[in-house]
Amino acid sequence: MLLATSYPFLEIFWTMLVFFAFVVWLWVLFTVIADVFRRKDSGWVKVAWLVFVILLPYLGVFVYLIAEHRGMTERTIERQAQAQEQMADY
Repeated sequence: MLLATSYPFLEIFWTMLVFFAFVVWLWVLFTVIADVFRRKDSGWVKVAWLVFVILLPYLGVFVYLIAEHRGMTERTIERQAQAQEQMADY
């Protein structure tokens, strides 16, 4: 019972907020890594982006999102159109 009184509601809320932010960041990180592998660039460009994202995780992800947001959108739309076409063929 002592534990419940030593961990007030605002600290619980803050812990949940930090955990949620970390999960969202992991989701964005995996999305960026998946998009790097979907690109049709040379292997060296992919390696450079992956090294940047691995060495400077937060900065690398945000820079990638800023620099490649149009390309990510186009690749996502293309992938969804292919999935829709495959579903229609099925």
